[in-house]
Amino acid sequence: MLFKNATIYTMEQEPFVGDFRIDKGVFTEVGKNLTANEGEDVQDLNGLYVFPGLVESHCHLGMEETAIRFEGDDVNEITDPITPNMRGIDGCNPMDETIESALKGGVTTVAAGPGSANVLGGTFFAYKTKGNCIDEMTIENPIAMKAAFGENPKRCYQGKKIDTRMQISALLRETLEKTKEYLAKKEAGKDVAYDQKLEAMIPVVKRELPLKCHAHRADDILTAIRIAKEENIKITLDHVTDARCILPQIKESGFPCICGPALTHKSKFELANMSFETPNELYKAGILFSIITDSPVIPQQYLSLSAALAAKAGLPEYEAIKAITINPAKILGLDNRVGSIKVGKDADFVVCTKNILDTQNEITAVYVDGKKAA
Repeated sequence: MLFKNATIYTMEQEPFVGDFRIDKGVFTEVGKNLTANEGEDVQDLNGLYVFPGLVESHCHLGMEETAIRFEGDDVNEITDPITPNMRGIDGCNPMDETIESALKGGVTTVAAGPGSANVLGGTFFAYKTKGNCIDEMTIENPIAMKAAFGENPKRCYQGKKIDTRMQISALLRETLEKTKEYLAKKEAGKDVAYDQKLEAMIPVVKRELPLKCHAHRADDILTAIRIAKEENIKITLDHVTDARCILPQIKESGFPCICGPALTHKSKFELANMSFETPNELYKAGILFSIITDSPVIPQQYLSLSAALAAKAGLPEYEAIKAITINPAKILGLDNRVGSIKVGKDADFVVCTKNILDTQNEITAVYVDGKKAA
């Protein structure tokens, strides 16, 4: 198919009025004045805007279903603070209406996984929001291992296994060190009893899988960085509510930030400094960041609204769009497939009547892998 005369935000260059071609689920040509092939389906998008499919880098979409409560809540296994062997894919229901709502809102790729009740909660995975079989929708599994610092593990295990932030850190360090010992014995050919939890952590200690670190407060962010340096592991800093207090330290660490959600009530102490101004501070500091909904905290379809509010608070408009397209794709290691309109990438894109950050915008079509999905 050939799409012509749209205002195209490729996220690889400045927006321009032009054309693009898709074939076999990928972008095959992007430019101006492209000539139609004989018999080719040509769509005239004159007056319309085209953006890459939006990418959410931290959510629980499909894992906490709508209007069900406990029966549909598969986010947190609150029976043990150390559950790295949990797999988010096993708790995701692609039939839940929230996924269709996300698709209609232009969100075509999400990273979903366990919540922040546990110090180690299990693996995140990335999937497309079109389909009825989560195995077929998945594009990367696993994509990260969830870890959590601060209030949530303390609250969930208070008086049982965790009372302080010290214990959260100790449990994480202990598990990482046990994993290294377990792996060393295996690589040395020694007999070692199979341990599902430690097996799940091997990709983390081998730097093949990042820890996805839930951290709101400044001290928790710094603890995550401290442990990452001690243990020589890769991490992402997720939520970073207090990031503005410690921008130099975050910048020096080199770790990317996954920022939000901010379109919500300050429901606990560690959200006291929540602000839509934080993304602009991260941008000015030169830190790679994305904006998230953390759905269902904020409904997934409001990802573009969250970016728009960050733009209203000072983030340059183009940077706000990057924060929900190419930036999260880079942070997730998926920028070879999604996040921008580029030859060879998956043909995931959104057709709009206005800029996608405009609250009056209407999405007229959403394509996933080159097929109209909404």
